[in-house]
Amino acid sequence: MNKGKKLYEGKAKIIYSTNDKYLVIQHFKDDATAFNNLKKSKVEGKGVLNNRISEYLLTSLAQSGIKTHFVKRLNMREQLIRRAEIIPIEFIVRNVASGSLTKRLGVAEGTVLNKPLLEYCLKNDELQDPVVSKEHIFNFEWATKEEIKQIDKMTLRINDILIGLFRGIGIKLIDFKIEYGKSWNKDKGVNEIVLADEISPDTCRLWDSKTEKKLDKDRFRKDLGNIIEGYQEVARRLGILPEIANVKEVNFSKPRSIKFKKK
Repeated sequence: MNKGKKLYEGKAKIIYSTNDKYLVIQHFKDDATAFNNLKKSKVEGKGVLNNRISEYLLTSLAQSGIKTHFVKRLNMREQLIRRAEIIPIEFIVRNVASGSLTKRLGVAEGTVLNKPLLEYCLKNDELQDPVVSKEHIFNFEWATKEEIKQIDKMTLRINDILIGLFRGIGIKLIDFKIEYGKSWNKDKGVNEIVLADEISPDTCRLWDSKTEKKLDKDRFRKDLGNIIEGYQEVARRLGILPEIANVKEVNFSKPRSIKFKKK
């Protein structure tokens, strides 16, 4: 698979063309951003961790019947993914109150919600990704009623799968945001809705089940320090850190000393 020209560069990833018009290469950067890019920094090794964690989670979702854009990991920083026309909406699932929800509604952080709360935000940095309703989505034709119905069902299913997966390794899934796109299925000859985003500590709030220590990008947002260690801890619990840690290319700053038990 030949890597072609840069098609798009976002805050955390770069998309490159390939010699297959239905596939592109996604490169994970070390850039850390918050508050719609108002706060920026480089966190060495973050892109490597997000690439590997996202691969693991998207593969797990695919095994549970969720259609995703992920094809395979190419190297430490890049994935081969299906090309997709992105729907301009961020889909946010909240299981516990945190972040912007607490500021908008005055709900105490850590409040467990009675059931998962699904919110929609327009993807627009200049407008600071405003919350929108389904009526906005339909009125401005960002997606059809049938597409949103399908996506809502997929999103809540993804939430169920991830809650169980993270609970098994002692982590609470507080909330997460994902995006979807329409991708061409060559076998069926139709466009289909696919999960077209990473799932990583950049896009999820993840708290230790016992201590509620934050293991996600909130460590950067809130200046809690030890950002990379939080991401490493997630990878370690998922059982994928040993592979990363043995690669000389990765030089994490002041990594924790981790002992691995012999099986």
